[in-house]
Amino acid sequence: MKELLIPVGSMDALRVAVHAGADAVYLGGKRFGARAFAQNFSDEEMIEAIKYAHLYGVKVNVTVNTLIYESEFKDALDYLRFLYENGVDAVIIQDIGLICEAHKYLPDLEIHASTQVHNSNKDEIKFLEELGVKRVVMAREMSLEEINAIDTPLEKEAFIHGSLCISYSGECLFSSVLFGRSGNRGECAQVCRLPYRLMKNDKYLTENRYLISTKDLNTANYFKDILDSSIYSLKIEGRMKSPEYVGCVTRLYRDLLDKYYSHEDLVVNEEYLNDLKVIFNRKYTKGFILNENNADIVNTDTSNHLGVSLGRVIKWNRKYIYVELSRELHQGDGIRFNEINKGMIANFIYDERENLISGASKGSIILLDNKFDIDSHLTLNTTVDVKVKSKYTEIDTKKIPITMQFVAHVGDKCKLVVSDSINSIQLFGVNVEAARTSPMDKDEIVNKLSKVGGSPFKIKNINLDVDNNVFINIKDLNELRRECIDKLIEIRENVNKDRVINTNYKDEKIIYNKSNENSIAVLVRNEEQLSVALEKKVDRIYVTDKSLYLKYKNNDNIYFRTSRVNDDTNDIKNVLNTELGSLYRLRGIGDYYLNVTNHATIDYLSQYSKLLTLSIELDDSNLKELMEHYNFKVNVEEVVYLKPELMIMKYQPVLDFDDKYYLADRYDKKYEIIEDKDKNLTHIMGSDPINRLDKVSFYKGLGINNYRIEFLDEKADECGRIIDDLRRELNV
Repeated sequence: MKELLIPVGSMDALRVAVHAGADAVYLGGKRFGARAFAQNFSDEEMIEAIKYAHLYGVKVNVTVNTLIYESEFKDALDYLRFLYENGVDAVIIQDIGLICEAHKYLPDLEIHASTQVHNSNKDEIKFLEELGVKRVVMAREMSLEEINAIDTPLEKEAFIHGSLCISYSGECLFSSVLFGRSGNRGECAQVCRLPYRLMKNDKYLTENRYLISTKDLNTANYFKDILDSSIYSLKIEGRMKSPEYVGCVTRLYRDLLDKYYSHEDLVVNEEYLNDLKVIFNRKYTKGFILNENNADIVNTDTSNHLGVSLGRVIKWNRKYIYVELSRELHQGDGIRFNEINKGMIANFIYDERENLISGASKGSIILLDNKFDIDSHLTLNTTVDVKVKSKYTEIDTKKIPITMQFVAHVGDKCKLVVSDSINSIQLFGVNVEAARTSPMDKDEIVNKLSKVGGSPFKIKNINLDVDNNVFINIKDLNELRRECIDKLIEIRENVNKDRVINTNYKDEKIIYNKSNENSIAVLVRNEEQLSVALEKKVDRIYVTDKSLYLKYKNNDNIYFRTSRVNDDTNDIKNVLNTELGSLYRLRGIGDYYLNVTNHATIDYLSQYSKLLTLSIELDDSNLKELMEHYNFKVNVEEVVYLKPELMIMKYQPVLDFDDKYYLADRYDKKYEIIEDKDKNLTHIMGSDPINRLDKVSFYKGLGINNYRIEFLDEKADECGRIIDDLRRELNV
């Protein structure tokens, strides 16, 4: 059966998910998780969460899905051991080096490759197979057809509902470059949710709109297609969402799953769907997984929660506004006035006689305090509904069915066996005496054994094997029942506690042969830039245009930079690989999009690459600590000048590239939009160059010998000047 995997950001959300029908939950701790601003779980709460979920037969996957810096690596391994020893079912990891070392240290730890790894093609999945992961979380941009076409023994996990990233996960640098908050470190500032204007050359084509803010994924109406696919784990996004969201979305998809396995029609329960719209929605899309139309991926009107229609303002005065309701309103509900984008809590509701009331029904006319000096016919939405909230947070806890067998023969110790069909507890009690007067009634024995109401269990069946003339003290019988129940709780809570730890594990330091010669690489995007690089006799030239590469391929120092998505490059001698699939297939040089941030990643990827480029997100201290690990003797490349590619998207904000297009932000910074026609991909480029040429002497002191410059729209004279500046810094 498929697994329903639910996000939980707090103990309250966890409890709701467990009792609403989750098969598994995923959550994050206070460290190394890709939702750094979620509430998350302390170590003590993590232990409690694992025990609680396991008690009810729910698996727990923990996110350790950020890039790990060198100074953090030992702590990250220690954290994995902590999770492992406390019974976690799996960890979700992004960092390749951490996956590699975790297998050596904790060989039985189940590892899932996070969607942050950018799992989007068969070669990368093959790479991950060899790395030893159990499951891959597929890229959100993949269609069902693409997912099904990948033949792998690994479990496939895919998102079926929730917020979407507009950029391929693990490939976005927008937040990092603009605000120093890395999406790869769980600190995303959600730059995609901000307003932008679309520009063509120097002209604005739109006013401020939410041009790259996605709608929420919702596959409920197409769920059979997903259930018929090769996807095993059905993942819902939302570790920062409320417990009521978790409860509602879990029930929605649990209901559909149960119908599927009962061979019923998969009719969506409209009550759940309507409640979910009240709780949180940005409008819905069926997403790339179901081949959604390009235009239906984003909601350009708003990036906020919309709620549902509440009514309209029909008249007003200085004190009150008069609202005709199109749905119920309750005291404490949240309201938004759509046209002015202002909200309030309905703490005071009045009827038409200006009497305070606790709520009103659909069709009623009510009065609200005119807090915003409203003087026009506005529309209102409900953004919080207290009754809907309570429906999904005031939960009925599920009960686990158990059977009991009680044996009592005079002269022997009584025995109670309690089973949940998986685990069985057998305990002996006091010696059974013959009754001196009235024997113990069997109905009374059943009654006492049935008193499990305060536990997570319910009695399915009690079987008695009892002599007719026995006497047992009621206190002893109750104690035997309690002890069995406590033992069963303990064994259920502590499932997966038998752990294998490699106590001989040592993070071996690899010594590399390293050239002392400095080298310069230049990435070019057109022939003018390439000509300058040739003239300046740089050591390596990376070309992004395949036709341009083919024209100059006989030059031994010309390299083709592969596509970052579904690369199909073959029969090319020199390559710069931007994703793990092409690196696995072609070897060559590894680009900074491989997110190399620690020694373990360098060590593992070096079997595929003769030269790895370090992540551009490493600051000076991170870089120094990494190079110190190798005593400053490792062959890596550092990018010292570039206008970085901030995002790569399957969504296309512009379809007809007849000229240059840009996104312009609220500060009038322009981000060029570049189309990849062959792959139907869109690239959002940086507005300002990152220039680290003045740090070259520092980098040289760290033992770095290979340096890269990347050009975007620089003209020939500027390209030449920048190359010369680097040569001067290197004294070559």
